[in-house]
Amino acid sequence: MRIFLYTFLIIPFFIFSQNTISVQIHNVPSTEGNVNVAVYDSDDTFLTFEGVFKTGTAQAKEGVVKLHIENIPPGEYAVAVFHDQNGNNILDTNWLGIPKEKVAFSKAKMKTFGPPKYKECCFKVNSDTEIDIVF
Repeated sequence: MRIFLYTFLIIPFFIFSQNTISVQIHNVPSTEGNVNVAVYDSDDTFLTFEGVFKTGTAQAKEGVVKLHIENIPPGEYAVAVFHDQNGNNILDTNWLGIPKEKVAFSKAKMKTFGPPKYKECCFKVNSDTEIDIVF
C-alpha cells in the first residue's frame, strides 16, 4: 500500500515539473531601453511574433543582463534576444529588413543573409538550464 501511495505522490511531480531557463546576455551596449527575450518551441514558429512560447524583458544595463524564464516544461527550445534601445517593443529594421538593433540567438549567430535556423539554435531543457548569449 505504501508503494502505491508514494507512486501517486511522486510521479505527478516528475511529469509536471517545470524548469527555468536563465539567460545571460553579454555585451549589451548601453542602458537605453530593454533587452527582450523570446523562447520558441518549434521550427514552424521560430522568429514569428505569433509563435513565441514565452517571453521575458529586463531593463538594459551596459555589460551583462540576466533574465529568468520560468515554467518551462522539458523539451527542445531556441532563444532569440534583441536590445530594444528605443523601448518601442519592436525590432527596428531598415528598408531591407536588416535589424538596426542588436540581435542574438542561443547557440548560433546572425548569418550574412539572414537569421540562423531553429535547429542551429535549439537546446534541450530537462532541468533548470543556464545559457549565455553574446551580442
